[in-house]
Amino acid sequence: MYRNRILIGLVLAVLVGLVASIFVYRQMQQAAIPKQFATTKLVVAATGLPLGTRLEPQFLREVPWSGGDPLPGMFTSVADVAERALLTSVVENEPILESKLAPQGAGAGLAAVIPEGKRAMSVKVDEVVGVAGFVLPSTMVDVLVTGSVAGRGGGGDSITRVILENIRVLTAGQQVEEDKDGKPKKVSVVTLLVTPDEAAKLAMASTEGRIQLALRNTIDSKLVQPAAIYRASIFGGAPAAPRRAGPKAEAPPPTYVVEIIRGDKRESKTFVQ
Repeated sequence: MYRNRILIGLVLAVLVGLVASIFVYRQMQQAAIPKQFATTKLVVAATGLPLGTRLEPQFLREVPWSGGDPLPGMFTSVADVAERALLTSVVENEPILESKLAPQGAGAGLAAVIPEGKRAMSVKVDEVVGVAGFVLPSTMVDVLVTGSVAGRGGGGDSITRVILENIRVLTAGQQVEEDKDGKPKKVSVVTLLVTPDEAAKLAMASTEGRIQLALRNTIDSKLVQPAAIYRASIFGGAPAAPRRAGPKAEAPPPTYVVEIIRGDKRESKTFVQ
C-alpha cells in the first residue's frame, strides 16, 4: 500500500512537470511567431525612375515587409504615393520614402525638385569639362571659370578662379545643336542647383569665360575658397626690359657776382668761375 502511494506520487509529479513544460514551450512559441511572421506591405519602384518623375501606379508595386522592422517614412500602399514627384532618381525595387518625394501639389518635372529659394540653371560643357562623363545627377561639383583680365602689367592676363563650391548637379545629358557650318553636333548640358546670386555669377562666367567643373566627394562639403591663378604664375614670362636712362645733363658752372661802385652809381656784374 505504501509503495503504491509512492508510485502514484511519482506519476503525478511526472505529469505535472510534463504539463508545465508543454505550457512554457507553447508560450515561447506564441511570443516568437508574431515577430517572425507578422508582415506588412512596402511600396517600392517597379523600375528605375529619374528625378522629377510623377509616380503613376504602374511605376510602383507593393512587396512584403517585416512588420517588426519599419523604415522611417515608408509607405504601405501605392495609393498613398501616387501623383507625387521624385526628388531623386531611384532604381528598381528601391523603397519609396517620404524623404525622396516632393511635397503634395508641387507638380512634376524638374520644377518640383527645386527647393524654395533655389534656382536650376543649365550650362553647356564638353566631355572633358564634364569630368569625362562622371558628372551625374546628385553629384557635387565646384565651378571654375577661365577668362582674361585687363590692366595687369599694362596688358591682359588669363585667370582661373573658383566661383562656386559644393554645387549639386540636378541633371546631366546631351542635346543636339548646329555648329558654325550648320551641321548637327551633340553637346553636354549640366543643370546645377544654385541660389539667385550664384545663378548670376554662373551666367556671367558662361558668357565671358570658359567653365570647368571639378567633381568632389558628396560627403565633403567644406568650402575651401582657393586663390585665383594667373597664367603668368604658371607659365612665367619674359622679364620686363630695363628702362634706359637718358644722358645726364651737365651742371652749369658756378658763378659769382661783383658789385662795382663808381661815384653815386652802383653796377653788378656776373662772372663765370
